[in-house]
Order: sequence, then C-alpha cells, then structure tokens
Amino acid sequence: MDGNGRWAQRRGLPRAEGHRAGARSLRSIVEAAAAHRIGTLTVYAFSSDNWRRPRAEVAALMLLFRHYLTEEVEECLRKGVRLSAIGRRDRLPGFLTPLIEEAERRTRGGDRLHLRLALDYSAREAIVRAAAGARTREAFSQALGPDVDLLIRTAGERRLSDFLLWEAAYAELVFADELWPDFDAACLDRALQQFRSRERRFGGLTGYDEAWDASTAIA
Repeated sequence: MDGNGRWAQRRGLPRAEGHRAGARSLRSIVEAAAAHRIGTLTVYAFSSDNWRRPRAEVAALMLLFRHYLTEEVEECLRKGVRLSAIGRRDRLPGFLTPLIEEAERRTRGGDRLHLRLALDYSAREAIVRAAAGARTREAFSQALGPDVDLLIRTAGERRLSDFLLWEAAYAELVFADELWPDFDAACLDRALQQFRSRERRFGGLTGYDEAWDASTAIA
C-alpha cells in the first residue's frame, strides 16, 4: 500500500493525512475483495524498515493502527471478515498488542475474507524464524502462511521490498501506477482482469502430454 506520503505532499498536506486517506482506501478494497470472493488479503501496513522513518511519522502511524483496530472490528464482524496480524509484535507500542489480540479473537469466526495486516514485517526475518522451527518443507510453508496468487504493488514501484518472498514464489505480479489512497475498487478490478488473463503453468506446460525424458532435465 505505497504512496500515502506522496499523495499528501502533492496536496500540500501533512504525510499523516495521506496515511489516513490510505486507511479509508483499505476499507473500500476489503469490501471489494470480499465481493470478488478473494479468500485472503494481506496488506503491507508497516515494514521492519519503516522504523527508520521520522519519529513523528512513525508515532502517527501507530496511532492510526490503534484507531483502525478499534473502529474496524465491529465492521469486520458484520461482514464476516477475519482479521489477523503477521510480523513482529515485541517492538510495537504496548497499547497495540492487546488490541491486535482482541481483534484476532473476536473475528476468528469470519469466513468471508481473511484480512492479514503485515505490521513490523520482514519476509527475510519471517523466513529465518520459520526455518529455525520447522523440520519439513510443509511445516516451513505452514509457518509462513498461504501461497500468494496475485501480488499488487501500487504507486508505480517495481520491487517486492521484502514482502512475502517465499509465499510469492509463483505469484502473478501487477504494478499499478495509482498511489494507494487513489487505488479503488475499479483498480482492483483491472488487476484481477490481468490476473485472469494470464496462463499459470507453475513450471510445467499446458496442453503437453508426452512423457518427460528424465535424461534431459535442464533447469
């Protein structure tokens, strides 16, 4: 969800206003994703690298997360949305952790959409933690989360930025030029149209029935 700060600066507003506008966009995209019957929506809300931002901006973001977790739980309950968080929690402000746990507990039964907020998240750190505790590939993948089918990057960026690196191994990538506060349901529709128009082979071939010649395997 990139571009909140730039959105605000282009309008002569404080960066915090861009983040608030981004939170409003998130609500509309959650509703649109549920309407499209998307099972899981993971949004990159705050990366581990974002701690390097100005202290005032980080503080404003933490207060915004508190507001979102407080205000949106009832909405999630009404619409059958399960809310959870991935990433580290030990570095978050003390007031956020109980709100996350309460939101997760109350919305656990949501079966229309699983909304995952990536907070203080780093895919590299997540991979290291999963590798330390898993003895099989299946357990490793389960510790990280579901595979990603479609990864959307907003604001014209063309990189993954340490987001779901393992899970996105076979994801289709869509790069949108819209800044996140301008990314609406129509933008999501276009991204899904791109996704549906692509042929997904997962390393194989479609329409090819001949036996594989194991003697000529080339990576």
